[in-house]
Amino acid sequence: MNKIILGILLGCIAGIIDVIPMILQKLTWDANISAFCLWVVAGLMISTSTLQLPAVLKGILISFLILLPSLILIAWKDTKSIIPILIMTVILGSLLGLGINKFTK
Repeated sequence: MNKIILGILLGCIAGIIDVIPMILQKLTWDANISAFCLWVVAGLMISTSTLQLPAVLKGILISFLILLPSLILIAWKDTKSIIPILIMTVILGSLLGLGINKFTK
């Protein structure tokens, strides 16, 4: 399968996994859409990146870099919500890096 399509597809899956708890918490739709888009973009960037890092680290690093501008805005208003966001970013970023690496080889 094409690396770009795979990255977007796995990013969509990660986005759905991330958004489900957000919907259950009744967060706003703009937050849900933003989180979903983050993972689609992360999947695309991880799949096309040429960084020479292990797959897990590449996934986490790229996911955090994409999250960083939003994280600043989120932390400004609600510092407590940073912890679950960081945990989900580590988990989904590492799984996305592993998944893309596994299915593109």
